[in-house]
Amino acid sequence: RVHAAWRYTNYAPVAQRMHALTRESLSRRDLSMVPGDATLAELGRYPLSRLADMFRESSVDEMLQEAGDPIDDELERVAEETPQKILRSEIDPAIGLAGFQANELAHGLGMEGDAAKNFVRFVKALADAATELDTDLIEINPLVVTTAGEVMALDAKVAFDDNSLYRHPDIADMRDETEEDPAEVAAKNSGLNYINLDGTIGCLVNGAGLAMATMDTIKHVGGEPANFLDVGGGATADQVTTAFQIITSDPHVKGIFVNIFGGIMRCDVIATGIVEAVNRVGLEVPLVVRLEGTNVDLGRQIIEDSGLEVTNADSLRDGAEKILQLTENL
Repeated sequence: RVHAAWRYTNYAPVAQRMHALTRESLSRRDLSMVPGDATLAELGRYPLSRLADMFRESSVDEMLQEAGDPIDDELERVAEETPQKILRSEIDPAIGLAGFQANELAHGLGMEGDAAKNFVRFVKALADAATELDTDLIEINPLVVTTAGEVMALDAKVAFDDNSLYRHPDIADMRDETEEDPAEVAAKNSGLNYINLDGTIGCLVNGAGLAMATMDTIKHVGGEPANFLDVGGGATADQVTTAFQIITSDPHVKGIFVNIFGGIMRCDVIATGIVEAVNRVGLEVPLVVRLEGTNVDLGRQIIEDSGLEVTNADSLRDGAEKILQLTENL
């Protein structure tokens, strides 16, 4: 079933009702393997034969097709080829989405009558939720209009600002780590910023800006970064070890480039963490290290005295070129 909650504060009772209906639907299908006390997240692991009782899949497709472009149109392609098809409206945080803005959006989508009225309510509630719940993104796809003029979100993706979750413990409690990348979960629990990518060169860097520059330089010399990993300005040796474990757990990684600028972060701390990580995790791929800044000589001495097979780099570009050379035949 599809339920609408016009205010974000109404989502809890709606979710509870959907939970009950879902359990009732599952019991009718005689899925005895579903635990009686299954949570919403656990129920998501069991297949349901239909998304919504009120729609046949074909009728949903027909509505989307009649709305305009084919379903498989990508937003990026539409933005590039026909930007006039994308409606934009800037929201003033002091007053929220104004009524005239919501009406303009409804008119731009060709809505009339009840559909337009319902869409205005829908999009204003959406704007309120985005602001009051501290969201980074709310993406609804598909949004459908029924023959009765109802406006419904059949599927949606919502991303919340991690730094604001302390204000929304009810949302934080909904987190289901089984649906997330295990490496990203481990990084987050260790205070690391990590995003898995598709390349082969693992990166361990301090500072988001330097991490982005490192990835760009790797691509510039012909390589592909395997991850974004920022250990921050106050990382400990244990965090560096965890970072190495995360990078080496990726089977696509053929080499690791450590690029550290010691400002707040001291190079000797990073060097100690590298040595401990390699001794604990092992090192089966080439490792290039570039250290600059606070205690850089001590950091280099720690790595040299460790006896590890580490290639030193004098600059960002030098390090990127060396790790590419060491991995190109692997």
